[in-house]
Amino acid sequence: MHHDSPCHRPDAVAHINVIAHRLDQVYGSRRWRPHLRPLDELVMTVLSQHTSDVNTERAFQSLRASFPTWEAVRVAPTSAVADAVRTGGLADRKAPRIQAILNDILAERGVLDLDHLVDLPLAAARDWLLQLNGVGPKTAACVLLFSLGRPALPVDTHVHRVAKRLGLIGSAVGAEAAHALLEADLGADRDRVYAFHVNMIAHGRAVCTARRPFCERCPLKDCCAFYAHVATPSPTSPPLPPDGS
Repeated sequence: MHHDSPCHRPDAVAHINVIAHRLDQVYGSRRWRPHLRPLDELVMTVLSQHTSDVNTERAFQSLRASFPTWEAVRVAPTSAVADAVRTGGLADRKAPRIQAILNDILAERGVLDLDHLVDLPLAAARDWLLQLNGVGPKTAACVLLFSLGRPALPVDTHVHRVAKRLGLIGSAVGAEAAHALLEADLGADRDRVYAFHVNMIAHGRAVCTARRPFCERCPLKDCCAFYAHVATPSPTSPPLPPDGS
């Protein structure tokens, strides 16, 4: 199917530029704002795996209420840490992972904080995080972007799925490899990377859903590889959210 649009067979940067702009128009142009301190953000990201934002926040607040310091979390019985984060799901896996990360940080730094990352170049800060036990590219990118305001793109399941359907990355590119590819195309503007991350998730939840995307109401369908080659519109679907929502 041929489309006469700015997205027809673009190079990667032009393609992502158009998509980022359209997402801003639909979901709002978002600017980065400070989140948690780096170590808090790291623990929060571990807790967020395979659960909702509400459950993540509940588990994190429970953990902080149960233990006065990260050192107390580190030396506590793993079962007690698991009990504290039970509301976040997979507590018996997440508790030992959090404690292993805290042990690694203490062994490397001598203190339980990640404030030194502020002064490191982006690549060095990423490499430092990735050498921690159980920290992968997505978790590292969350800390770098949300806490430190670095232009690192977390690629979660929504970002990965939507990026593949749009043709921003190849269909065989895994989530880990997608981080470097998408970051390179987006560039080094912190606000742009942050907006793209948040808006791709919003689009993945509202329109480009996993089982059956609502292509007929998608503002990106004229520059979407999936729509051009696979999808057929269905007659009914919920309306698109208003601009800026």
